[in-house]
Amino acid sequence: MKKLEEMNLLDDFLVNSLTGHRLYGEAAARYILECIFRRRIGRLTVVPQRFWQGGSTGKHGVRLDVYLDEEDGEIFDVEPDRNGGAEEITALPRRVRFYHAKIDAGNLAAGEDYRNLRNVIVIFITPYDPFGLGRMVYTVKNSCVEEPELVYDDGAKTLFLYTRGTKGEPPEELRLLLRYMEKSLEENAQTQELKKLHGMVQAVKRDAEVGLAYMKSFEREQRVREEAREEGREEGREEGREEGIVQGRAAEKAECILQVARRLGEIPEKLKRELLSETDPETLERWFQAVLSAGSVEEFQEKL
Repeated sequence: MKKLEEMNLLDDFLVNSLTGHRLYGEAAARYILECIFRRRIGRLTVVPQRFWQGGSTGKHGVRLDVYLDEEDGEIFDVEPDRNGGAEEITALPRRVRFYHAKIDAGNLAAGEDYRNLRNVIVIFITPYDPFGLGRMVYTVKNSCVEEPELVYDDGAKTLFLYTRGTKGEPPEELRLLLRYMEKSLEENAQTQELKKLHGMVQAVKRDAEVGLAYMKSFEREQRVREEAREEGREEGREEGREEGIVQGRAAEKAECILQVARRLGEIPEKLKRELLSETDPETLERWFQAVLSAGSVEEFQEKL
């Protein structure tokens, strides 16, 4: 687990701590959004780690990293994401679809007209290229397949921001912001606005309450890991017990075969070792049937 001072704004804990901070949260979130959308952002309500449960027991819920509600404006969900594995990237469009669905379901009151459904923009910020085309900005909206020029405005939009993308001539301010978010170092704070953001980040890292929260999260993670290790050890013990039972039953079966075979005559030492070392239940059962039908030790060996 990283030290708090080594964290970057693509790390969940730090971005949550910054945007949820009592002093810096709204200002930091507003600056990030204004860099992305190049417009003034109104007053924001910031909800780090917004959680919606599934519709019923056993249904999937969702935890949003940074949920931002603009007064008289749009709803934003900012998701710094480092999960760049092949399976995670393949599932990303469906993950976004689910996020949109949960946000919409949580923002339309019973009986309210669909025209009142808020515009929602989900923003993934990644150090990996989600589509492999080298763009810094991928904007995804619903459209009509047969008529691409048809205006179809359902109020849903998704932005994928690749921190290292170059294609498409991204705005310089956005490029610098994304580079800073990936590596939140003083040398990457190259504008006055980024210097202010870096100052906020440093202040949050030094905040005693944030440090305490981080220690608690570290302790929780340690407990989870220890519980997982203990569960693994218990499973191992259980597997060992089960294996011991299987081996015990195999030994009993082999001894039974040996007892019957002794009635046929003297058992060669090599055959005895072969019988007692076998553990496969199906093989032992075949050998048991063979020894029952054999008239001599030699015939039994031939059947084997």
